Amino acid sequence: MPDHELEFSTFSHGHFVDLMPFQYGREQCTPGHAFGPAQRSHYLFHYIISGRGLLMATEEGDVKVNHRLEQGEGFLIFPGQITTYVADLDEPWEYIWIEFDGLHVKDDLENVGLTLSSPIYRSQSSELRARMVEEMRYLVSNRNASAMHLIGHTYLFFDYLVRSVAHPSEQQGSLLQSFYIREAIGYIKENYQSDISVEDIARQTGLNRSYFGKLFKSVVGRSPQQYLIGYRMTKACELLKLTALPVAEVGRAVGYPNQLHFSRAFKSVHGVSPREWRRRNVDT
Repeated sequence: MPDHELEFSTFSHGHFVDLMPFQYGREQCTPGHAFGPAQRSHYLFHYIISGRGLLMATEEGDVKVNHRLEQGEGFLIFPGQITTYVADLDEPWEYIWIEFDGLHVKDDLENVGLTLSSPIYRSQSSELRARMVEEMRYLVSNRNASAMHLIGHTYLFFDYLVRSVAHPSEQQGSLLQSFYIREAIGYIKENYQSDISVEDIARQTGLNRSYFGKLFKSVVGRSPQQYLIGYRMTKACELLKLTALPVAEVGRAVGYPNQLHFSRAFKSVHGVSPREWRRRNVDT
């Protein structure tokens, strides 16, 4: 029977906006060792170095799903999600993990197909997977390095994570469909500050609005309107965090000339008003 081994560290070097680790560690579990049920405030990624185990998670609509996992696979826990994970009785797993978050993390993960309803990591590139694990091990072993050094390796980990997973457009659609989605997302990123609509985005791709909406959601996992709002709110968070602009000016800068409409949209995405979000996230 293997001994239980645990090593972990927390990141205590201040707050970073785009990407920040909160903790990282490694654990060799004993047979049947369980963690949870628990809820996290940030994203938590586990990669299974050896052995097997079971992830029990609530997914969209509070549906409870069990995932049996083994060496070479991984799982992503989402903010607010309730999970329990248990080591196999015969081949208990050893895993390494990183808890992280950032303004663009949600979109980047969704763009490669890692969502609440699809949280299992299965790499399409053994080379990129190996580099990802190397960065995870590096963070665990170099916990006393400087903040910028650790942030840099966190960026490398995240880059290898998203690049080692096949893009949804390659799994679910043709190269032509992938082209349409890239066109649409590019148009949103270039014009989110203006009063654009789903019709404008569809027109840019040359597709019928109805067909475009169905195609976009099947590939990206969200409707074009949801993606547009989410992108605007991400940019709004950047402005709230990094500038002293009044809330009304922030709203106008991301395509909402009406402050009330902006505040409602912001709260629908982040659960709090722009003013409250700024209070919680800006150091005083």
